[in-house]
Amino acid sequence: MPIPMSQPVIEPTLSQITYSCYHSRSREGEQFVPEHVFSYQIAGTLIVNDGLQEYIFKEGDFRLTKRNKLVKFNKQPPANGDFKAISIYLDQQTLRNFSMEFHYEAAPHSSEKAFIALKTNKLMTSYIDSLMPYREFQPPTSQQLMALKLKEAILILLQTNPETKDILFDFSEPGKIDLEGFMIQNFHFNVQLKRFAYLTGRSLATFKRDFEKIFHMSPSRWLMQKRLEAAHYLIKEKGKAPSEVYLETGFEDLSHFSFAFKKAYGIAPSRVA
Repeated sequence: MPIPMSQPVIEPTLSQITYSCYHSRSREGEQFVPEHVFSYQIAGTLIVNDGLQEYIFKEGDFRLTKRNKLVKFNKQPPANGDFKAISIYLDQQTLRNFSMEFHYEAAPHSSEKAFIALKTNKLMTSYIDSLMPYREFQPPTSQQLMALKLKEAILILLQTNPETKDILFDFSEPGKIDLEGFMIQNFHFNVQLKRFAYLTGRSLATFKRDFEKIFHMSPSRWLMQKRLEAAHYLIKEKGKAPSEVYLETGFEDLSHFSFAFKKAYGIAPSRVA
């Protein structure tokens, strides 16, 4: 694809290299990933799911998380220790600037996976070692140094994992895709309708119109119904506790889930036999 040559050069912010540390207990949740993230697992285990499959990253693993993806995560610290990871956020403008400077373009590719397990070598581990002075939320102290560290990360990724080129320099936005298949695969992600619309290549108005043509009900009503059905199945057939399934099925908190479940089934989720 042609590389835009009139993009403004924007300085990187000082928060594009982050150090994560969680103490003593597991932390789980979900998020929308707006930018590519190059990460290294220092300690503990990260379990993630992109709606297609589950991935497990352990101490010493490198990963690339692709932009415009919905993911669920579970961050598990090691026994008697802390969950620790370093992440480098590769935003679109940084990558556009790099592509113009070094003349990189993406070739057509197709992969729905949100995560890529990266091959490890000494060059990558040496780069991570160079970031250790910036741990505990103390990133490089100047924009110029941050820009150099981001450029170094991209160069190392391209040298050690050349297949990432077609991912990093693909600047296209989500195209119009099969809405029915996407929603059935991703209904359990708790994101706003405008996010679902964007990821299916539609305006919010078009998303709602197409949705009702396919499912014959509003998106909000359908999402509630699908999430409750999935939760009921997990509790009744799989023996899971309500506290385990509410996040898994897309509810924001346990009290909201319990209220909606009782309204739909006439019984509290904790009393399902």
